[in-house]
Amino acid sequence: MSARFTSLLLAPALMLSACGTYNGGVESANQPVVQRNDYVFDLQTSGYGLAPGESQRLAGWMQSMRLGYGDHVSIDDGADGSTARDEIAAQASRYGLLLDARAPVTVGQIAPGTVRVVVTRMTASVPGCPDHSREYTPDFSQSTSSNYGCATNSNLAVMVANPGDLVRGAPGAPTSDTATGTRAVKALREAAPSGGGGTILKAESTKGGGK
Repeated sequence: MSARFTSLLLAPALMLSACGTYNGGVESANQPVVQRNDYVFDLQTSGYGLAPGESQRLAGWMQSMRLGYGDHVSIDDGADGSTARDEIAAQASRYGLLLDARAPVTVGQIAPGTVRVVVTRMTASVPGCPDHSREYTPDFSQSTSSNYGCATNSNLAVMVANPGDLVRGAPGAPTSDTATGTRAVKALREAAPSGGGGTILKAESTKGGGK
């Protein structure tokens, strides 16, 4: 009678454990997804510069876009060569941004006598989170929770300054200062052991002397 009662209890448990997203590994199935959007703004040109009043229009547009770190600004001048690069670069520099060497392909042909400013912006998010479709425990199928990794990866997607780094990473500097790079290691190696009056005891004595 006891064995029959146990089997009846396990049946719903096995059915519940089979519902929802299955993930039999230790890596989270909820990963950040980076979305890219290109915003364009066409300006009238006069010779090799912007037409009168266009610089003010560009400044207002960039302000409304709330440019910041991680945004990319580029110029597409078509085939007429009227880039007005210096004026556009000056507006972008107000937000700490440099112009990219190449502009992405955008929809629509650039009219003669105009220049197109392209702002490329990336955003990161974790689709489907939170996911509470599979949180029954114990799970006899050896699957992680459906919400596993949602908190960590969602916070990462929100905090990363440049979402593009989640796709390609950030290249390191080609050169480095060896004196700066080895300063922490040098301080650790030259410090006396804490039990013999080393860094910890010195810090405490300094703190006590300041009282």
